[in-house]
Amino acid sequence: MKNTRSLFALTARAAMALLFAIVPALANADTLSEVAGRYKIDSSSRIGFAVAQIGGGGITGNFKKFSGIFALNNGDITRSSIEFTLFPESVSTGQARIESFLRSDAVFDSQTFPTVTFKSTQITQTSSSTATIDGILTARGKSSPASFQASLSDHDKNAIVFHVEGKVMRSRYGMDVGTPIYSNVVQFDMTIHGERS
Repeated sequence: MKNTRSLFALTARAAMALLFAIVPALANADTLSEVAGRYKIDSSSRIGFAVAQIGGGGITGNFKKFSGIFALNNGDITRSSIEFTLFPESVSTGQARIESFLRSDAVFDSQTFPTVTFKSTQITQTSSSTATIDGILTARGKSSPASFQASLSDHDKNAIVFHVEGKVMRSRYGMDVGTPIYSNVVQFDMTIHGERS
């Protein structure tokens, strides 16, 4: 019985120590309200994507050329806005044959449609450092709603970093060649670096 009480006391002390360690960290956690301002998306950002394939494998890559701005409103995050443009001609997979195919009129048709754009329509804060970004994505001359999840990774007085994820149905933009062997879903995984402007 004495050993049980000692064990309980030890466990309680450990729990209290953990609590005292966590609370200050939470109090000092980064919040979206601390980073209000207008930012230009920096070229050091990474716009990664993946398309799964039945049986494993698939296509993974990123876009080397893109631009954009976002404005974060301190008083009301819903009044924030994001505009983003990527250039499909800059797609990179490490395989020249696949890159040529993606640029062709079978997929992006980058000669006819040199840009893919996203413009936010609504931003909803989901926690102190995360938000859902809804907007309109336009590719190959077709526009459709798209949604992304963003989390604040790092910031200082002049720069900010977000991790952004989202899934896009490529059939909505006339790019569903290869389905169902290749998934209709494009998974985006992005690290967005913003420089205050």
